Amino acid sequence: MTAPTTDKTTALRSLLAQREGVDATATDIGLLILRVGLGGLMAVHGTQKLFGWFNGYGLEATNASFDQMGYNPGKFFGTLAGLSELGGGLLLLLGLFTPLAAAILLGTVVNIIHVTFSSGLAMWEMGALFGIGVAALAFTGPGRFSLDAGRPWARQGVVWGLAAIVIALATGILTLILKTVL
Repeated sequence: MTAPTTDKTTALRSLLAQREGVDATATDIGLLILRVGLGGLMAVHGTQKLFGWFNGYGLEATNASFDQMGYNPGKFFGTLAGLSELGGGLLLLLGLFTPLAAAILLGTVVNIIHVTFSSGLAMWEMGALFGIGVAALAFTGPGRFSLDAGRPWARQGVVWGLAAIVIALATGILTLILKTVL
């Protein structure tokens, strides 16, 4: 199944906008803002873990922190978390392979919520907000102002959104299982 061409997509959006009174350009701008905001923040969070940028701790301290949280070996799990946040965040920011980016970030969010849940809502709510936004983008797609737009690999919709969530839950839970057995 291939994605429609840009001209067909634009024509379809225009038709839907006329029919439903929706401004397709405004929707695409909204998706752009959501993507860039969530993807950018997750990418920055990853650079804090990996490189110590933006007042982050850097990889050595991140790895030690993961050891303390029971994610042993911390070197593996800390690096994995940083790379997932940076890579998934950049893909989402660019609107590139959006369902994959959503799956990567949602798998990370599963672990963020797991670690912070026992400390109360104030601790895990930020992870939940990231997860909600990313899950929404898994279904809607990145919008017209993205690198996926009009490309043959572009995917969106119920099947792709559900696939991203299933993959994210599977990888997030697998990480928790590995945390327990390693």
